Amino acid sequence: MKPAEGSTVIGKSVTIRGELSGSEDLFMDGEIEGTITLSESRLTVGPNARVRADISVQDVIVFGRVEGNVRATGRLELRQSASVVGDITAGRLSIEESATLRGRVELMEAGAARTVAAATPTVGTPS
Repeated sequence: MKPAEGSTVIGKSVTIRGELSGSEDLFMDGEIEGTITLSESRLTVGPNARVRADISVQDVIVFGRVEGNVRATGRLELRQSASVVGDITAGRLSIEESATLRGRVELMEAGAARTVAAATPTVGTPS
């Protein structure tokens, strides 16, 4: 999988502990523990990524593993290989078959959040 053109890339051999923030798109394929804030940008969690962080972004695409709460003001996509353990708040949500999700999901509606599913054990096909 290739990062989107113009994205900052954090490779699979990189480990970050602490706070990561910015104003450009980010492709994360390494390991991070802490927080990720990209208020007006897209985060792509690559297939090799292991993220143990609370995430606050505009859009996010997950191919790898995320442990932490995810807040996307726009769209959140869980691809086939994705695994998310934590609560999700998003404007729109897309989940491919075989992706897994354990947590609560809230979808935002014109300034208000509504709970769609609570304590969902797994979404997708069990491994």
